[in-house]
Amino acid sequence: MQAPYRVMFLFGTRAEALKLAPVIKKMQATPSTWHLIIATAPQPQQAALLQQAVDYLDITVDFDLTQASGKEEHLVEELSQLLHNLNNVINASQPDMLLVVGDATTSLAASLVGFYHHLPIGHIEAGLRTYDKWSPFPDEMHRRLTDDLADLYFSPTTRARDNLLAEHHPAEQIYVTGNTAIDMVNQALDDDFTSDLLRQLPSEHRLIILTMKRPESIGEPMRQVFHTMRDIIETNPDVELIYPVAPNPEVMGMAAKIFAKHPRIHLVDPLNYHDFLNLAARSDLIITDSGSIQEEAPALHKPVLLLREKTERQEAVDVGAVKIVGTDPTSIQQAVFELFNSHRAYKRMAEADNPFGDGHASERILKIVADYLAKR
Repeated sequence: MQAPYRVMFLFGTRAEALKLAPVIKKMQATPSTWHLIIATAPQPQQAALLQQAVDYLDITVDFDLTQASGKEEHLVEELSQLLHNLNNVINASQPDMLLVVGDATTSLAASLVGFYHHLPIGHIEAGLRTYDKWSPFPDEMHRRLTDDLADLYFSPTTRARDNLLAEHHPAEQIYVTGNTAIDMVNQALDDDFTSDLLRQLPSEHRLIILTMKRPESIGEPMRQVFHTMRDIIETNPDVELIYPVAPNPEVMGMAAKIFAKHPRIHLVDPLNYHDFLNLAARSDLIITDSGSIQEEAPALHKPVLLLREKTERQEAVDVGAVKIVGTDPTSIQQAVFELFNSHRAYKRMAEADNPFGDGHASERILKIVADYLAKR
């Protein structure tokens, strides 16, 4: 096969866009080698966040597969509609290959449609596992099924590679590249960043960033965490909390009620990637149920307390950069107390090695894809 190679990207969440962006940008820099086809499929509640990321990244979208109803669909209906729409797009655009990332519905849909069209599939961030199909749901099974359909595996770590090997995926198709999330971190950090919110906070106060929005967190787990965080702020007069509130009516209502205009708890709209990352870099502690932040925070040297019982990014736990606390109030309070009262404990987490690569994953991925397509 001769260049330019027609490569299709599909994504529906901000996290996917950010992790694919370094690869997209490098491909765009050499149009004689690559012809890009960009398709997006945002869920209604994710649409604004995804558009925010697309605007920030300056990515031109060729096909918008937004759900026609504009309503949040059941996962089955969402996947069914996406399969239908993506099939039409592939028929129209005739790509040579599909590149997907992670564990979203879009990755599974692209892999299924690509398989039926006999198209090669490259899976960025392949091989992450909890080996519990319900945790995280539905991400774990989306990722496993995508790996079963993929032809090239771009694993962020040796642990992810070993997971794939243990599942009998072909060793010659698995590459340890690092995680493209680190490529983005290196590009987005701003040494002289400031913001109106940061300027309002006393410089001697410590700062906690809270993010919590996963579907399985909403309800009683989130209520417990919010009450726990309010208790922590009330008992530590030198600590501020910033919580970018997810655009979900239940989350917004619960946050407003429990945090109730506390002067040191700052509820803000979802931040764009640049602002969030640079705010996180100036924080003292991150408490989250996010997957991506587990990768970004070690690059920022910020301790992370994870509001889950399991993680598919165990490498960050193993090196000591992330600690799993779940949503139990006692576990969260004890972990925060230790970090804020033990210099040794804090330093151990903050100075842990970053297990997710050196920021050059996208370069490796491009070379592998070009070599693969040249041989077809």
